[in-house]
Amino acid sequence: MTPAPHPTVDNLSSAHSSPQLSALLHGAGILRLDGTGWIRVTGEDRVRWLNGMATNSIQQLAPGTGAYNFFLNAQGRIQGDACIFGRPGALLIETQSSQVATLIPFLDHYIIMDDVELKDITGTWHGLSITGPQAASLLARAGLPVSELKPLEIREILWNAATITILHAHSPLVPRYELWADATTIDALSNSLQTAGAVPADKQSQQWLRILEGTPLYGADIHDRELPQETGQARALHFAKGCYLGQEIVERIRSRGNVHRTFQAFRLEGDLPPTGTILEAAGKPAGELTSIAAIPLDGHNIQLALGYARREALDRNEPLTYAGGTAIPVAAPFQPAEANATHPAPTPSERK
Repeated sequence: MTPAPHPTVDNLSSAHSSPQLSALLHGAGILRLDGTGWIRVTGEDRVRWLNGMATNSIQQLAPGTGAYNFFLNAQGRIQGDACIFGRPGALLIETQSSQVATLIPFLDHYIIMDDVELKDITGTWHGLSITGPQAASLLARAGLPVSELKPLEIREILWNAATITILHAHSPLVPRYELWADATTIDALSNSLQTAGAVPADKQSQQWLRILEGTPLYGADIHDRELPQETGQARALHFAKGCYLGQEIVERIRSRGNVHRTFQAFRLEGDLPPTGTILEAAGKPAGELTSIAAIPLDGHNIQLALGYARREALDRNEPLTYAGGTAIPVAAPFQPAEANATHPAPTPSERK
């Protein structure tokens, strides 16, 4: 099946935008992946065991394919998130480097009589991301064809006698690829891609892109108190895979039909509030803003946020306010045409 095209970002163009953000949206921007961690899972029981720990289907992962997952406790609360990839003789868990130190002991606790071994291999790989509509063409020009690589597929390619591991990362707004190899090879790749036209991007522009995408970040938008369905990340859940830790709670929520609060993107009017600002509806607490930014687009700063809101407030289109402003629910990925008009909250079907 041919992957669905990415949403157009033509109307995100602006001569006054950040050059790094413009590269990510319209060209190709590169960034060192120094905040990513890797766990290698080996052993004869690895597939069966990890399938019982993660929320997505690990049994269906053929070598070279991946899936986004949550790890839950027995109460169904999210203890971490990761992409898990099938590799010959192993499974690879890609997560934030800050999560590795907590995920390994959490997972290891549930290895009882299983032939499973967990190993932190973060230090053995160095990574580089290339993001934007021109990413695939620049990679092809450098001798790294990726046009047939579907989302969350991973493969190895030989480049200048070095082995490069390439994966097509989750990218709801513009294409994103990750390149993994030894430090010397990644340095050479970075130089080659910059010569071909890629622009070095900073972490701020990557954060702006994440908010434009509406992608939650564990530790900022998702914490260990959240339930999977509250995050709106249906891509992390598989409802026909069999038993796993926390499944009973996930199924109970599914049978009930919804949760009381849900992850949501907002356009902000008024003062730019601090992270953690509480939203109110009809004078009562109705949500929280978890990621907030003034993003330079269309010649001015567009104030956007990610966070949570009570379902009943969204369903009733009740005004959501905070000290100094109003939070207007918008669809994600964000399109700046919404910056100049007030829109009602997405309907329940649109939020799914």
